[in-house]
Amino acid sequence: MKYSDNSLFYPDNRALERAIVNSLSLLSEEVAALAVPDTSTTVADNFTHTRGNFEQQHFSTNILEPLREALEGLLTAEYREQEPLAWAETQNRLGNILGALAQQQHDAALYEKAIECFNSALEELSQEKSPLDWAATQSNLGAALQALGRQESDAKVLSKSIDAYTNALLEWSRKETPEEWTLTMHHLGATFHVYGKLLKGNRTFQKAVVSYKNALAEFDADNHAIELVATHNNRGAVLHNLAESEENPERLEEAIRSYETALTVCMEQQLPIHHAVLCRVNKFSAQSVMAELTKNTALADEVADEFEIILECFPHALQPLCAKYCEEQMNKMRKMAEESAA
Repeated sequence: MKYSDNSLFYPDNRALERAIVNSLSLLSEEVAALAVPDTSTTVADNFTHTRGNFEQQHFSTNILEPLREALEGLLTAEYREQEPLAWAETQNRLGNILGALAQQQHDAALYEKAIECFNSALEELSQEKSPLDWAATQSNLGAALQALGRQESDAKVLSKSIDAYTNALLEWSRKETPEEWTLTMHHLGATFHVYGKLLKGNRTFQKAVVSYKNALAEFDADNHAIELVATHNNRGAVLHNLAESEENPERLEEAIRSYETALTVCMEQQLPIHHAVLCRVNKFSAQSVMAELTKNTALADEVADEFEIILECFPHALQPLCAKYCEEQMNKMRKMAEESAA
């Protein structure tokens, strides 16, 4: 079964942002100045929130290697013996920095090192004595495992990610820690989604849908615009793939509604244009599947027109692979409509 490869969004990695902020004091003023982000390009050109778990917008990536070196220099056996909890926190910070470097370089070995850091931190943090720190570390571990499993298409690693996020939810609750609980539900949904694509398992897709639905219960457009868009859009992507697996038009209709809701939030909250365009691409991709599934040539012609509009009006908001995909979908739908007319 070949699933549609939909565009996904990733919420801000707040643990990574905190790791950078809390570590800058370790650097000299000259080196810390590297943290200033490059503002010479527009937000639309940066394609924010599309790269993965370890994307961050507030600092230049030039700061990551100096921070890695500084943090690694702190992690001595003596420091661990004297201040085990501070040592564990340093491992957490280093793990997030390594995850960001791994994502930037597509380096599985760096992800493995990040995972080692989080597991090392868990040796000093117990669920009984430090429940919230333990949960935060489990969440960090889940993020690194998910990123590695997605990059390497490794189902075993993704299963471990699910376990880590599930562990975090043992301590994070909707009532006591709503933001942490909600973001973890979102990430759990994302992990179930990619895991389901590898397993070709409808039950796993359904777990992803439930996780995203849980996340939607707490997000609101005014305070969590990108998180809300990401959750509606990504939920649509799961339903889209589930519909393809089941050959179920009703699932596709539900997916399309999720994409439309994400698009509406993008426009109302004035998010960068590429967010809205990618939601539109996903929506018309689902309609393309609908046209094929129902043999609806009128819909195929309509979808071809929509992809043509996207290509003509928003070329600056499409990355090359996405533009190629849009062109392929347009041609496929146009061919379907023309063959029917003939």
